[in-house]
Amino acid sequence: MEVMVEQIVVYGIVFLLCIIIIFFYVRKKKTASKITEKKIAIAKEEGLYEPVSLHPYINLNTCIGSAACVAECPEKDILGIIDGKAAVINASNCVGHGACFHNCPVEAISLRIGTETRGVDLPHINQNFETNMRGIYIAGELGGMGLIKNSVEQGQQAIESIVQSKNIGKKEVYDVAIIGAGPAGISATLACKKYNLSYITLEQDSLGGTVFTFPRSKIVMTSPMDLPLYGKAKLYDTSKDELLSLWQKIITKHDIKINENTKVEDIVPQSDGTFKVITKNEECYLCSNVLIAIGRRGSPRKLNIPGEESQKVAYRLLEPEHIMNENIIVVGAGDSAIEASLLLKDHNKVIQVVRTETLTRCKPKNREKILDANEKGEVQLLYESNLISISHDSCTVKMDREDTIREFPNDRVFIFAGGELPTNFLEKAGVQITKRFGYVVKKHS
Repeated sequence: MEVMVEQIVVYGIVFLLCIIIIFFYVRKKKTASKITEKKIAIAKEEGLYEPVSLHPYINLNTCIGSAACVAECPEKDILGIIDGKAAVINASNCVGHGACFHNCPVEAISLRIGTETRGVDLPHINQNFETNMRGIYIAGELGGMGLIKNSVEQGQQAIESIVQSKNIGKKEVYDVAIIGAGPAGISATLACKKYNLSYITLEQDSLGGTVFTFPRSKIVMTSPMDLPLYGKAKLYDTSKDELLSLWQKIITKHDIKINENTKVEDIVPQSDGTFKVITKNEECYLCSNVLIAIGRRGSPRKLNIPGEESQKVAYRLLEPEHIMNENIIVVGAGDSAIEASLLLKDHNKVIQVVRTETLTRCKPKNREKILDANEKGEVQLLYESNLISISHDSCTVKMDREDTIREFPNDRVFIFAGGELPTNFLEKAGVQITKRFGYVVKKHS
């Protein structure tokens, strides 16, 4: 009898411990859910909830709430857990590393472009990366694949498709003209060297394309990739600088030429099936095939104001540590503009021109930092204002809030007004564009 009583007591204690453990587990889950819900509410208020490009889509019917996606994402507060299911928080801040869907144990995550209500213009591309225009290929971000690893794979695969097409080997004609020297363009260039194709690679800015504009410490790679002429590059938590250094090392070793600061204006089909690639400087290259490997943003959006063609005007900030004791105007209200102002403020006089009445399209931390800098007088924020002209030593700003026009001494201007989709550029070459909603990007291993 005593033994039975002891057993009942032991079972009771075990049961009570289980109840306590379950209670605290459930409470922890509920607390985590509330925190995620609060973050989502803030993201919606700040305009960061809706995706602007590549973003994770979660199948709630498949998701088991393992939180592997949250743990593996190198960015903060892109994903969270609500009621045992994964949820997207700040979709606008997702840069498409792909770590979330690679590490989901039940494949509940896919990467998509556009939503059910917001369509995205995408070109028609077949399984060989060829468009409706025979001889014109597209690889990388422009075709819907923003992941660096997959863009690299597509660049190489597109060149392999060109080799298999046998549309090469014509005299006095390049086998391939590669437009863009980002991940896909660099990979394609290396593949051309590997397969002994004659090529010309044209980049409107610098080696690395969009990757080059990221902050130096930004994580851009989370998994290994195969590079032509190099093999498997074992990259984990790789920064922009590390990736660019690797590319530069391979390019130098194999004596590969990239024509930087060369913007392509037109691709003109010829009657014999070749193409004329015409640059902004009116240079002309004849080729059998064209591989377009540019970003979705295309070219920086300009303000189209007097003086904007001045050499002191730039659309991205490079090496801010070399800019000292200057009067600088930064145009824009997004993260790029704010981060530029914050990087320049310590050694320069910075004025940031903001078209809107508040800062709504930026990360909370960036907003907090720039407002603090403004309050301390380190940066001067001009709300409801527009830059209307640029001269040699000054800039004119129309300030709607004060209903005045003011002139400011100026040495340098940075304009962050977004980018223009290269839709017209593609359509002029005959490439068909379709608006797609919630387009699922093909998953690569």
